[in-house]
Amino acid sequence: MSTPTLLPPGYGQHHVPPPLRPRRTGRRVVAALVLAGFALLGAGTIVAGMIGDASESGYGGGGCVAALAPPAGRPGMGQWDDQQRGNAAAIVAAGQAVGAPPRAQWIALATAMQESTLNNLPGGDRDSAGLFQQRPSQGWGDHGQVTDPDYAARQFYARLLEIPGWDSMPLAQAAQAVQRSAFPDAYAKWEQPAADLLAQLGSGGAGLACTGADVAASGGAATAINWAGGQLGKPYQWGATGPDEFDCSGLTMRSWQAAGVQLPRVSRDQASAGQQIPRDQAQPGDLLFWSTNGVVSGVHHVALYLGNGQIREAPTTGIPVRDRALGGAYDERELLPYAIRPGSAA
Repeated sequence: MSTPTLLPPGYGQHHVPPPLRPRRTGRRVVAALVLAGFALLGAGTIVAGMIGDASESGYGGGGCVAALAPPAGRPGMGQWDDQQRGNAAAIVAAGQAVGAPPRAQWIALATAMQESTLNNLPGGDRDSAGLFQQRPSQGWGDHGQVTDPDYAARQFYARLLEIPGWDSMPLAQAAQAVQRSAFPDAYAKWEQPAADLLAQLGSGGAGLACTGADVAASGGAATAINWAGGQLGKPYQWGATGPDEFDCSGLTMRSWQAAGVQLPRVSRDQASAGQQIPRDQAQPGDLLFWSTNGVVSGVHHVALYLGNGQIREAPTTGIPVRDRALGGAYDERELLPYAIRPGSAA
């Protein structure tokens, strides 16, 4: 098995887990059986109940995530090799076997993407090894166990599921609570790639998938959404319009610019730059706005609507461009009751 020669910051870092008695499962996942099910999944399949990170602004929730264009520079659906997909399938199968919900599987996949790029590494920092870079000296099991994808994944789920409130934490926070990495924020950039791969693998539970028609977009809206999808994981910077950093209106302006529609630079002005649509009739690509006083003069945030109660946004300092579900006190308090459809008559 080959080992990547260059690893970004955070790969292979040692982790000190909370105490938990190691378990020898004596089982290995036959990944090929899981991979055989790939062909049964439609190209538009998307996974429900995974995304919805909370933040200090009160963001939170869950729902479906569209499998759109992968972030630039990171593998997306179809870009993982057979060995990486096999390891991902083992992680998902282990989650299903222990009853871990899809959100836990999503967190596990993103964690393994950061720790090992889904390669079952024979070594790493100090005595770290395996998909999750678990350390035998810190109670994760012996070297043979931590390099067994099924065992390693079960250990990750066991520790994740016993953390109070894990299912309402941002992905990076939940992953860090288990891994205790020297790079706690690095997990966030894998949110969308992990969602995309989990969608391809399938969650295996009834009622967990929704169809691509639910988030269908066409024409300029599809172009804007997919362009913004290429910016997922990039840092937030107030006043930035790309290509490496964005603020909220910089992201929406550049996204619709890619579709041939020029929006004003400031979110307050974007709130009047198109056809006003009742929010419950919003379609993918429409713009949603947050206001401190309930009218345009108080608008301070804008995001692209993805459908199914999901948005794509550049949220705030310290949180990169991401997808999330609408919900929580912040949205209830400040989200305007209408959307703007760019490119339509105001």
